[in-house]
Amino acid sequence: MKTLDDYRNRIDEIDDQLIELFRARMDAAFEIAKIKKEQNLPVLNTAREREIIVRMAEKAGDGLSMYAKVLYSTLFDLSRSYQTRYLSRKSSLTERIEQALLKEQRDFPQKAVVACQGVEGAYSQLACDQLFEFPSIMYFTSFEGVFQAVNSGMCRYGILPIENSSFGSVNEVYDLMSRYSFQIVRSIKLKLNHCLLGKKGTRLSEIREVFSHRQAIGQCSRFLKDMPGVKVTECENTAVAAQMVLKSERNDVAAISSRDCARLYGLQILSDEVQNSDHNYTRFICISRETELYSGANRISMMLTLPHRPGSLYRAIAKFSALGVNLTKLESRPITGSDFEFLFYFDMEASLHSEEVVRLLASFEEESEFFVFLGNYYES
Repeated sequence: MKTLDDYRNRIDEIDDQLIELFRARMDAAFEIAKIKKEQNLPVLNTAREREIIVRMAEKAGDGLSMYAKVLYSTLFDLSRSYQTRYLSRKSSLTERIEQALLKEQRDFPQKAVVACQGVEGAYSQLACDQLFEFPSIMYFTSFEGVFQAVNSGMCRYGILPIENSSFGSVNEVYDLMSRYSFQIVRSIKLKLNHCLLGKKGTRLSEIREVFSHRQAIGQCSRFLKDMPGVKVTECENTAVAAQMVLKSERNDVAAISSRDCARLYGLQILSDEVQNSDHNYTRFICISRETELYSGANRISMMLTLPHRPGSLYRAIAKFSALGVNLTKLESRPITGSDFEFLFYFDMEASLHSEEVVRLLASFEEESEFFVFLGNYYES
């Protein structure tokens, strides 16, 4: 009777044969790449790949047909990637990356004109103060106003919230990201400590309406649920909410905002236990119109579309896995006007100093109908 070691030894023998066949197959793919380059042919040949998958699935038999499909889909991805390395020409992206690497700076600027959404006391302003030593802040009523200020050159940088640890992504910012040309140059995680603020002398039991931003309302949903009969009104910013309470002629209104806003607007903290989690963090990105690279940049962001067919996302993720790159975020947003079409956002732990990573970005740019490199930056 054969033992476990006997079967493992047999697998070792098969693996030795497989790797030789794999080398031979990749050598043949490289020779094909040479011919494609001479004849100016594209790397992808969908009909040929489909034909091989159908043939190999039939040969594998019913029990292994799906496994054969996955195996050959992966082989095709590897072959195309290998061919692309030979066929690739310098694109605007690779040239931009080369320029950014040549101009890489050691220290992030301490002085700049920075766009923030809201008013004084907004969390975006607090994030800005942590990123910059001497910022000149310009406030805008909307997230789009921040994008426009950076895009027009009015402000060198803009600060935007992108996701919260308990309430998820800031969808409005993600939707705007596909409409503007920008680069992420830094990011920061800011711990939020929401409080319920009211006018001095007001008691919690007297509150009949609460103002705040949608994200803050979601992050404090349990507390608000325990306030039956209280109206919850959304506004553009938690600091604006505090300002609304200050300017209101009513004494039964409150705002979900910060301790800083309580001091800034002379309000009273009615409760400092309003958020669903004590570990409540929001990630803010700092954007620029230009591609800027600073020492220690360890995260890359990009967005792209993928073909609307089975396995597209899997094959994209497999490319990261093949390089040993850790994906830290994957977000999908529906494309306006398209049925079941999505735009994907990726964050990964990587650096442009890696040639393999640059080639990976170039391959996505070449193969995707829509691809945008969003920057290589440091997150604190």
